[in-house]
Amino acid sequence: MSESNAEAVASAVAAGGWRRATGIAGVAIGVVAAGAAAGVAIERLTVGRGMRQKARLALDSAGPYGGLRGTPGTAYADDGTELYYEVDDVDGGDGGGTAGRAALTGRRRRLFGRRAPAPVTVVFSHGYCLNQDSWHFQRAALRGVVRTVHWDQRSHGRSGRGVTQVRDGSPVTIGELGRDLKAVIDAAAPEGPIVLVGHSMGGMTVMALADAFPELVRERVVGVALVGTSSGRLGEVNFGLPVAGVNAVRRVLPGVLKALGQRAELVEKGRRATADLFAGIIKRYSFASRDVDPAVARFAERMIESTPIDVVAEYYPAFNDHDETDALAEFADLPVLVLAGVRDLVTPSEHSEEIAGLLPDAELVLVPDAGHLVMLEHPELVTDRLADLLARAGAVPAATTVGGYGSTSSSAGPG
Repeated sequence: MSESNAEAVASAVAAGGWRRATGIAGVAIGVVAAGAAAGVAIERLTVGRGMRQKARLALDSAGPYGGLRGTPGTAYADDGTELYYEVDDVDGGDGGGTAGRAALTGRRRRLFGRRAPAPVTVVFSHGYCLNQDSWHFQRAALRGVVRTVHWDQRSHGRSGRGVTQVRDGSPVTIGELGRDLKAVIDAAAPEGPIVLVGHSMGGMTVMALADAFPELVRERVVGVALVGTSSGRLGEVNFGLPVAGVNAVRRVLPGVLKALGQRAELVEKGRRATADLFAGIIKRYSFASRDVDPAVARFAERMIESTPIDVVAEYYPAFNDHDETDALAEFADLPVLVLAGVRDLVTPSEHSEEIAGLLPDAELVLVPDAGHLVMLEHPELVTDRLADLLARAGAVPAATTVGGYGSTSSSAGPG
């Protein structure tokens, strides 16, 4: 979209408020919403709005998803942005008290048989419009087993708004996120071996770190997990839509997001008013299987809803520009896990296959009935493969398996 068109959208927002702006935005994203909207329309025939609101409140309190907390810390990016992180130490330093440590000791014995022998820190990086809690199941399973660091990317979760973005109006770059990750590592894990785990944008962040700081990878990184991510060519992804439709969206969406981001308060009111529609879109692009626990689906929805529209706009251009293919060479001699959902519409599994093709010794795992949020949709499988990677990296005992924890089917809780 040209700058003049973006300005026209901004003017429409100012002149006509939310109602008029959404009419213009709808031209851009209507093709994306169509399938989800049909499902929402059917639901509205049978379930009243008040009932749906009550159901969302019930789901919000139904489980402990996103309730795990660790020892907090703050790192500072090179532009001064505050980056929030939490550490879960092997000794139970997670704020859980004596009872919490006892429970962790029991879980450690159940999962791995004994305490992890190597002082390795596993650093988890989350994806676009999510936060550190997206690793809930893996964090719960690994607590007390290996030292972990979970952090919120700039302008996400509990981290501060990107200073450069607020000051200059500049979009975020993936390279910037790689430098942010370096700042978190320097603060939370300044020495010792590390394993890098990244989902979607978090995987891109890991690649950008390797590109900017290859010596860190050579000297300290002992394993890498890239989950539902891509090393480039995201501008070719069609999101499961007809090519003509997605090309139309691509032409106008950056300008629309920028314009709506300038009227964030009005947009947020509109998002709340159309919560049912966006819930359908979120579910379509997050999960593929039918038996995901509704509380988990609602948990994902809350994370995505919490990302302000101006932050969405700041990040969007980075994905078309992203190409860290050359940086993958830094992982060639390391244990690497590449994992993706076969039905991922956001970062298609073909992108993971291409990554694995450039890393011949990597383990490639394609999950048939899984979408983009595979670590929430099939947590047992993801945690099991991650545990195997940690064993290969020397972070946990060999022949480690994880079972009986983390099912999200409607007949099982979080374990």
